[in-house]
Amino acid sequence: MSQNAVSSRQSVLLLMLFIAMLFFIFGFITWLNGALIPFLQIICDLTEWQALLVAFCFYIAYVVMALPMSRVLEKTGYQKGMVLGLLLVAIGLSVFVPAALSQTFAVFLLAQFTVGCGLTLLQTASNPYIVRLGPQESAAARIAFMGILNKSAGVLAPLMFTHWVLSDFGEVNQVSMAALDATARAVRIEEMAANVIPPYLGMALAMVILAGAFSRVKLPEIVESATNQSSNGDSGSVWQFPQLVLGAIALFCYVGVEVIAGDTIGLYGSSLGLSRVTTFTSYTMATMVLGYVCGLIFIPRLLSQSQALSVSALLGVLFALWLQVSSDSDTALAEILWGWSGVPVLPDSITLIALLGFANAMCWPTIWPLALSGLGRFTAQGAAILIMGIAGGALMPLLYGGLADWLSAKQAYIVLLPCYVMIAWYALTGHKWRQWKMA
Repeated sequence: MSQNAVSSRQSVLLLMLFIAMLFFIFGFITWLNGALIPFLQIICDLTEWQALLVAFCFYIAYVVMALPMSRVLEKTGYQKGMVLGLLLVAIGLSVFVPAALSQTFAVFLLAQFTVGCGLTLLQTASNPYIVRLGPQESAAARIAFMGILNKSAGVLAPLMFTHWVLSDFGEVNQVSMAALDATARAVRIEEMAANVIPPYLGMALAMVILAGAFSRVKLPEIVESATNQSSNGDSGSVWQFPQLVLGAIALFCYVGVEVIAGDTIGLYGSSLGLSRVTTFTSYTMATMVLGYVCGLIFIPRLLSQSQALSVSALLGVLFALWLQVSSDSDTALAEILWGWSGVPVLPDSITLIALLGFANAMCWPTIWPLALSGLGRFTAQGAAILIMGIAGGALMPLLYGGLADWLSAKQAYIVLLPCYVMIAWYALTGHKWRQWKMA
């Protein structure tokens, strides 16, 4: 508790409750994208690359708005910043109404960007709280707990989207839609688009209500203590910290592979002619939840934060290579892993994409404390720099989409390998750097 200004255990628990609620919201809204992307590919008649612009516009907001939002937080404080972020998310969700009515892809992209801006403000405000609410060495475990909530919401979001929007239409994928004549297809698209409006209006209203609740509750502000000064002194700029800059690059790579695993799995399934592809992101999120639970068990008892990050990166390399030689029809791997549970099995290639979620799980909670270590009064700016690393979620899926159109959807997953190699290097070496000129 010496690292922050939280004065009582009750204050800490209250703050954790509210931050936990925010992380659930982050996950639910973020991983709706996994269902939204194949859905919009159908109703807007998009190529793979065009469909992934949905993820691009969502995540590019983190690059454009991270530093401006950190300035907002400096003026408003963390709590008011969270309220503003929730209201901005509500505005973005409301824009889905005219987007659905017009079925205009550009308006959907505007809605995505606006929601991303709101989440940028929310994440910039909330992540430093979790790092500061206890000892540095257990920060990854606290973030892992929040990650369980985040990814649990990610499991629910695609399932609920499918129920809200597609439950009236039976099997929906590119193959089934192509089998309809032009008139029937136009009617089906009109009906599917209309089903988007009620859930998004409901979510917008929920964000407004939650913003009102946040504005009325007194949350403690983080104030840097004398024991939390930066290791390089208080002069200079935030860019003087190699562990931060390299951490932002590692985070860029991580978010890129995470979004590829979560948001392309439905597209890949649709290309194989599989049904209920809008639910496939739930498989990736479920394996991430399992990974977070493992993180809570093993960190810091058996594994340090850097060791856990190394394991995650090595698993990512293994699954990405295995994916290249896997079957698109055989379901043996899924039969072994969860066939006994009654959960629908998937082809081995789809299963390995889902397993990337397990490999990715501990990257976010370990990179954050490693990158923010020793920043002192530069912590808020450092958090904004790390948030900018979320741009990986904007750019890497587009690279995947371009490769998928050029090569094949499966071969395009080779783009994951250099990302995991970078993450492994940061875990083993990069996070230890405290000066740009190493002795």
